[in-house]
Parts: sequence; C-alpha cells; structure tokens
Amino acid sequence: MSLDLTEEAARLAAAHPADAVEAINDQPVIEAARLLDSMDYAAAVGIFDQAGLERPAELIGAIPFEKAVLLLAGVSPDQRADIFRKLPGETGERLMSQLPAETRDELHRLLFWPPETAGGVMTTQLLRIPVESTVAQGLDIVRASPAAIETVYALYVVDAEGLLVKAISLRDLVTADPDAPVASVGSSRKSFSVKPEEPLKNVQRMISKYDLTAAPVVDDTGRVIGIVTVDDVIDAIVEQDTRETQHMGGLEALGAPYMATSFLAMIRKRAGWLCALFLSEMLTASAMQHYESELEKAVVLTLFIPLIMSSGGNSGSQATSLIIRALALGELKLRDWWRVALREAPSGIVLGAILGVIGAIRITIWQKFGLFDYGEHWILIACTIGAALVGIVAFGSLAGSMLPFALQRLGFDPASASAPFVATLVDVSGLVIYFSIAFVILRGTLL
Repeated sequence: MSLDLTEEAARLAAAHPADAVEAINDQPVIEAARLLDSMDYAAAVGIFDQAGLERPAELIGAIPFEKAVLLLAGVSPDQRADIFRKLPGETGERLMSQLPAETRDELHRLLFWPPETAGGVMTTQLLRIPVESTVAQGLDIVRASPAAIETVYALYVVDAEGLLVKAISLRDLVTADPDAPVASVGSSRKSFSVKPEEPLKNVQRMISKYDLTAAPVVDDTGRVIGIVTVDDVIDAIVEQDTRETQHMGGLEALGAPYMATSFLAMIRKRAGWLCALFLSEMLTASAMQHYESELEKAVVLTLFIPLIMSSGGNSGSQATSLIIRALALGELKLRDWWRVALREAPSGIVLGAILGVIGAIRITIWQKFGLFDYGEHWILIACTIGAALVGIVAFGSLAGSMLPFALQRLGFDPASASAPFVATLVDVSGLVIYFSIAFVILRGTLL
C-alpha cells in the first residue's frame, strides 16, 4: 500500500462523510474502491451509509471479497438492501451467503418489497419502548441505543407482542415526568402508521402533511417491523424527480448519474425515444403532403406553420407539466379528469385568443408599414391565423391535460407524457386544424 493512498484514505476518514462521498464519487471505481479498502472500517461504513454515494454496488464489487462482506454487514439495513438490488445476481448471492444468518434473514425480508413501497425503503433499526416502562426507563433505553440506530427522535411504544401502541417524540419523553408511565406521554390521538406495501408516494404525502420525523411500518397484525425516515423520503423524492424530469425530456431514465453513464448506455437510453418521436413526426410530413394542393395555391400559409405548430405544442406542454405535478402531489385523482377538462378547455380558448389577436396585429402591422406584402386578401389571412391559434392552443391545452390521465389509467407513468411527445401529437393535429380553418375562411379567394 503506497503512502499516498494511506494518507488520502486517512484524510477522507477524518472528513465529513458528505465531503468524503464527493471525493469518492470523483474517482474511477477502481481507485475509489482502493481508497475505501484502505480506510478505517467505521469511516468506510459511514460513507456507504450516505445516500449521495454513487455506484455503491460497483464499489462493493471492486473491494476485496472479505472486506466487502464486513462492510455490508455494517451498513444500515435499508442501504444494504439498496446495494443488493443493484448487484449482479451471482455476486449478490456470493456476498449474501457470507453474511451472518440474522442479517441475511433481515435482508431477505427487505428485498421482498419493491423499492417504490414503504417496505422497500424502510429500515428495521428503530427504538422500541415497552408499554409498561416509565419515562425514566424509556430514557435509559434511548441512552443505551446503538450508534447505528437510524433516528432517536421518533420512538415507538409497543406491547409484549411488538404491536404498536403509540408513537412519541424524544422531546415528549425528555419533558415528561420521569416517574410517569411512558404510555401517558405525548398526544392521545391514534398514531399514524403504514403497511409495507403502501406506495412510497403515499408515505411521502403523510410525512409531509403531518410533519413526521418518521413513519412506522406495521404488518397486518399491527406489529412494528420498521420505519421510513424523512431522509429516506427525501432521497426517494430526488430519485423520483430525476426519473420524471428525464422522462419529460423525452428519454428513458438513466438510472445512474450523468457522468457515470457509459457512452453506449447513453445512446441506448436516448435513441429509442428519439426514433419513436421521429416516426411520430413523419405524420406531420404526411399531413403536409395531404394539403399539398392548398399550399401550392396559398404559399403564404407556409410562413405561419412554425408559429402554429410551436404555439400548440407549447400550450400542450404547459398543461401536461401542470397535471403531471398535480397527480404526483395527490392534488388530482383519476376521477378529476372531467373537472380538469372543463378548466383547460376555456383556458385554452382564452390563451389561444390572446395569441390570435397578437398574430393578427402582427400581420396588420407588417402589411400597413410595407414590411411584407400578404396580398389583397391579407385581412382574411389575419383572420385565419387568429382563428387557427384559438383552435390549436385550445386543443393543445386539452390534449396535454388529458394525456397524463390516460397514461395513468393504462398503468403507465404519467411522466411518460413528455413534452416532446405532447408537442408531436399537437403538431400533427395542429396542421389539420390550421388547414381546415384556412379552407373555410379562404375558400373562393386564395383556395
């Protein structure tokens, strides 16, 4: 082991874990694994327990096998489960076989639940206080708790069978009479709890709504089997928002930090969506070919095609973004689709009218000041553009707001209604609306 490696490992071990994680993330996997292998055991475990650590499974795989087993045995249960989800099958099986039996059983229980559920992110390290304890005895339990306990600020009073009696805070315990029964501490309201199969987004809402430090996870009998802490929720929100942002940008979620994603993986994640959008845009070309004769008669209409298409796509993307976020926050349910439609349709008409007036004024100014000659029927052209913008923006708003509902109803992620996808949909329909209105208004003159 080189002196430089030893010194760097010691320096990172003495740093704040978050700073050490940043330094590890900046290193190639092999170099980072060597640093972790050279580091003090407790410091290395602390780094693996940090949510910001990138490529933890790859790092574990690059660390010598015996040291990797020791590190996995020391990290918190929820982080351990997350690492094993990302390990290759054979590597994971080898490492799991060397873990202590109790740790292995606990890991199996956590891996049973999908990562998008309360059971998938919960930790089994929590403070249980027997219901027959006094406040003083409860404080003794807190003082004697191991350093690995996820949080000491949320405490759970349980009966002899482990059933949840109530949840109390450390503040409640510290300020109570030492001789009082622990069951008398805190509020008399029924404590909130979740089942392990509860979707994580519901847990997020509950913790946010009731300002909880952690949410206890109970089985069908009411026995406490774990907790979901607020930092687990924050980590899940960051990961979920990253996936949704990437979906809305028109690509498959990377599943890894940008710089940690290989060139081939980046191509694979982006090419599929780009090809799908390209094929969809071919419908736009087909629509223009259908109206070829109209374009030959009134070439001036082609000048406004980019304006028409972008306005409809923009209004649709706005509506889609608003509805996806409202669905994610629980502000809207599937049954609210008709209320959204009744709201977006008139909104789209008004927004389209605003853009239509601006477009008509623009044509008038250009014609009157000699900036461009739209011909003797320029007033009809202005009316065509104004009316088309009303129709296209209204349709874009309505289509953009309904698409997330349709996707969720079909079981897909509403974030799949990416802005490029909505824009493509509105492009095709926008051309049909534009030329249909033009045919009505300009028939007998330009058409």
